Amino acid sequence: MSNINLNGKPFHFIGIGGIGMSALAYILAKRRLPVSGSDIRSSHITERLEAVGANIFTSQTAENIAQISPQQNMIEEDSAPQIVCSTAINQQNLEYKAAIVEGYPIYHRSDLLAALIKDYQSIAVAGTHGKTTTSSLISYLLLKSGLDPTVIIGGEVNAWEGNARLGESPYLVAEADESDGSLVKHYPRFGIITNIELDHPDHYESLDQLVGIFQHFASQSEIVIACADCPIVNDTIKADITYSLNSNSCANYIATNIVHGAYGIEADILEDGINIGHLCLELSGDHNLSNALAAIAVGRKLGVEFNIIAESLASFEGAKRRFEYKGNYQGATLIDDYAHHPSEISCTLQAGKSRLPQYNAKRLVAIFQPHRYSRAATFLEEFAQCFKQADVVIVTSIYSAGEVNSTQINSETVVEAIKKYHDQVYYQPDLSILPKFLADFLTPEDLTMFLGAGNLNQTIPQLLSFNEKKSVQVLAQAA
Repeated sequence: MSNINLNGKPFHFIGIGGIGMSALAYILAKRRLPVSGSDIRSSHITERLEAVGANIFTSQTAENIAQISPQQNMIEEDSAPQIVCSTAINQQNLEYKAAIVEGYPIYHRSDLLAALIKDYQSIAVAGTHGKTTTSSLISYLLLKSGLDPTVIIGGEVNAWEGNARLGESPYLVAEADESDGSLVKHYPRFGIITNIELDHPDHYESLDQLVGIFQHFASQSEIVIACADCPIVNDTIKADITYSLNSNSCANYIATNIVHGAYGIEADILEDGINIGHLCLELSGDHNLSNALAAIAVGRKLGVEFNIIAESLASFEGAKRRFEYKGNYQGATLIDDYAHHPSEISCTLQAGKSRLPQYNAKRLVAIFQPHRYSRAATFLEEFAQCFKQADVVIVTSIYSAGEVNSTQINSETVVEAIKKYHDQVYYQPDLSILPKFLADFLTPEDLTMFLGAGNLNQTIPQLLSFNEKKSVQVLAQAA
């Protein structure tokens, strides 16, 4: 981290189209640093990067490194590219190998994020669940309050048309990932911990090991803001400011008189025992109210009046892939959500249940794509029981995320486990025919939720296309 040069040396990102990598590349490009990168396919994310000056390669070959290498008549120390890659890039990657041969410095994505966090008065949001929504809420609050933050998050938000924005203030809001242990690299002014729960058994051998990572992060944060409702956080993290949904809590910020409605959630907010006002959110679920409390705590610590905070948060629409409305098929409402851990799925379905009246729905249909073999195997029993709020569960094949299956788990095992607790479970292993199955299965009274961190949501446009085909058929019949 200390060797990263943010003063003019070029950067090259191997895998620039990823949600985390692209956010970093965008900030550097907006800071007018030379940025290039490669990905195996173009997307709206790479197009956005090209629009701000990044040079994008749509393949990953050694020739890309040759093209970005400094000319012989240039001083190599000033012009040699700094290579950035994520955990997803292995040592057999052709660009990676070429960079090694050239002797270029290679940094992990988290090293660059740590350097940027150190370059600002940073607010780093950590936790097993809720990082993207919490960091988005904080960013939106600061933006609407006139504090003009720089933003680096793991999801896209319409308010800044992507997953990153460059502000002119000293404040940076960043999502700090614990999945690979890199959380320990960060030294923010504010360290937020939303909760702690084992979610990456592929990296951590035990919960204690994960807790140690969060404790390390907390020790390096100037001000620690933590959720008092998470028992593990409460027992293991020394926090300066706490928040809770429990009216009997001793937390600094408490939501009370909570009302869940068809169009969101509202509550009174207590600050050190004093009612400072009423909060209304378009978001649903206790988990999102808790995330909003973290944002309130940051805003108040930065001197923002509560009425401005409440007004700002009331208009926040949410991040993409977080209870995101995608349209409807013949009256059935389609929702896309990133939930992939049992706790996340349970909370998201609970929120969906509360929103049935909003969408004139009577049945909650959960379509679930398990993510990673290690997660499915470790939390099989939890997955089996987390769909209780759903009326129907449809399960697809496990999305490996490049992980080798070293367990005995398979998709059928997950389906049979869920069937022990649910009487309407369907298995649809082939995503290519899932849209056709749903076209025949769904009714106009269904709230349909696509759940998972993989590629399940790519079937939504295919399902919606059946609407167009049916419309054409109707018109043809009428003619």
